[in-house]
Amino acid sequence: MTQERDQMRNLNNGIALLAAMLFGAAGPVRAERPMNVDDAGTLDKGGAKLEFGWAKDDETRGIEGAAGYAPIDNLELEIGLGRARDHSASPTETIHGHGLAVKWVPLQAETGLSAGLKYEYGRDRVEGVSTRVHALSGLLTWAFGGGQLLHVNLGREIERERGDSEEANTWGAGLDLPLTEQFHVVAETFGAEGSGPDRAAGLRYEIAEGLKISGAVGRGNHRNFANAGIAWEF
Repeated sequence: MTQERDQMRNLNNGIALLAAMLFGAAGPVRAERPMNVDDAGTLDKGGAKLEFGWAKDDETRGIEGAAGYAPIDNLELEIGLGRARDHSASPTETIHGHGLAVKWVPLQAETGLSAGLKYEYGRDRVEGVSTRVHALSGLLTWAFGGGQLLHVNLGREIERERGDSEEANTWGAGLDLPLTEQFHVVAETFGAEGSGPDRAAGLRYEIAEGLKISGAVGRGNHRNFANAGIAWEF
């Protein structure tokens, strides 16, 4: 019985970390929509981006916004805000979250290997209880000659709440496949230590230069999740 309780506790911790990636603490700072697996790339020096979207994770639904800026070459700064409601709770709980991220990618190539690091800090608040997440991830992207991209993320997250701390390794792998110059299909799988993998697929379309709409649906750990949004890079 003790072993079963430990296994269930590890599973719950893993699911909680995955939920934090989509909402609240780490959720508002995400990879290029609609993916959760990040790419090893940054905005050009002086470039900026704005994002707005909707997301759901099982019975939790909310909206999120983010902004990014590249002050120098190979470095990108991001901030994000989010608000969601957990309809599985009685009464319904509201989650307020904000986050920031620093992405450094010293190796960037048009074809072949790009590599870098990303640090994320997030905080969410539910009914007066705050949760903080620190995450560090290694980012790898392989760009094929035909424009296809393969992304791999490996990292570590620390979640702290009321003096308690939980740590878990995280991972992810994703494909970005251009059908045309404007229209891309994406697919990914990602997860955290102590839980099963999540899998998702989606579409991205550039309706004007730098302006993209996207959406994705996924399933994992006995739940469905989805996101849709718009992003503008300038």
